[in-house]
Amino acid sequence: MNMATSETAVLGGGCFWCLEAVFREIRGVRRVVSGYCGGAVEAPDYHAVCEGHTGHAEVVQIEFDPAVVSFRQLLEVFFVIHDPTTPNRQGNDVGTQYRSVIFAQSPAQHAEAAALIGELRAAGAFADPIVTELAGAERFWPAEDYHQDYLARNTHQPYCQLVVSPKLAKFRSRFAALRAQ
Repeated sequence: MNMATSETAVLGGGCFWCLEAVFREIRGVRRVVSGYCGGAVEAPDYHAVCEGHTGHAEVVQIEFDPAVVSFRQLLEVFFVIHDPTTPNRQGNDVGTQYRSVIFAQSPAQHAEAAALIGELRAAGAFADPIVTELAGAERFWPAEDYHQDYLARNTHQPYCQLVVSPKLAKFRSRFAALRAQ
């Protein structure tokens, strides 16, 4: 993949382990890094973010080739694999660190995300209002090494079996055409 055709997306939709597992399987995605974004604390760590006092959200930073997979396609997956209608919550994960958020990395990404959110609202895609925050680019802080490629290294952990794997299965079923070979 040519580096000149690389773009970055930063998305938060609950636990970063779930998002990372899904986005790693999409063709055209070069790299997915779990991390933190959107808070006021410099160099946050997992414990501080989980306490909910840093302002950071758990996010994934996705490096992708827009000639292979578009930002819009990544957003379409994003809106299917998490609940964008629950403020500061995904399932049993509760707190601002689990908010639904798109950190647009460019004016074009911001416009694309706003347009898609508008389309989903107009179509009544969700029974409840979409509460996904649309923010500008902010500093991304990579999470600790043990959070990277979490599902692959912890498949038998109960959280992975009960929460991460079903989201991955939903993605595989709904977006088979986007999966890497």
